[in-house]
Amino acid sequence: MKTEDIKHLFSEFETAATELEGIECWSARDLQLLLGYSKWENFEKVIEKAKAACLNAGEEIANHFPDIRKMVIIGSGAEKQLDDIALTRYACYLVAQNGDSRKIEIAFAQNYFAVQTRRAEVIEQRILEYERIQAREKLSHTEKQLSGIIYDRGVDNQGFAIIRSKGDQALFRLTTAQLKNKMGVPEKRALADFLPSISIKAKDLAAEMTGLNVQNKDLHGQNPIEREHVDNSAAVRNMLVNRGIYPERLPASEDTDKVKRRLVSDEKKVLKETKKERGKKK
Repeated sequence: MKTEDIKHLFSEFETAATELEGIECWSARDLQLLLGYSKWENFEKVIEKAKAACLNAGEEIANHFPDIRKMVIIGSGAEKQLDDIALTRYACYLVAQNGDSRKIEIAFAQNYFAVQTRRAEVIEQRILEYERIQAREKLSHTEKQLSGIIYDRGVDNQGFAIIRSKGDQALFRLTTAQLKNKMGVPEKRALADFLPSISIKAKDLAAEMTGLNVQNKDLHGQNPIEREHVDNSAAVRNMLVNRGIYPERLPASEDTDKVKRRLVSDEKKVLKETKKERGKKK
């Protein structure tokens, strides 16, 4: 997500914030538009999922999703009263978590509502961490799909490990062990857990290409599939190098497991701070 997009969305969400009985909240009708939903009926379905998540977390739905009324201007300057819902920061977070994550507005909201100190630069950093975790999970999913494809074509677990390792060597010009040593990755941890986002996405693209071509070319056996994956990894490397990016020269990033724990901790803080704020107003 571009910095200018983040700054624009930050301004939009800040402007939409209001207070209800001293509690920071957002109108569901306003949030619908901020999150890119054109129809209220579709957005209501997302809210219902968020309410279920709230209940599953042991929280009172009424404390986070109180029903209100909203006046809107219709034709000729006349006003009409619509059903609305006041959403606490925690409610907004749950709504965003249950929205369409392909929308940049949803990705922004998931992080905006999880950050108590709502500085744009803090949110931008968290979005970068979030996107890296998403990329890592996507790579795991792609590699799982690829393994399923090639297991049906005569390749066992050991063969898949070799194919993946040869792909790493073609992409980074170093063996997996050499790169792990260079980046200071613990021996028993996966290399991808410490790669920067662009390297994770490069591995994912190569694996996606291999899965597709193995099926399209009807490849069978370890050697043909290994050659295909090496060729695809080399092609991805060439694309990066042509843009001045040498993946083996990029520094290691923070352990994705640690980043994920921090993001989960932020979610818990949202609920804790919301409870504290409500307690002060009683």
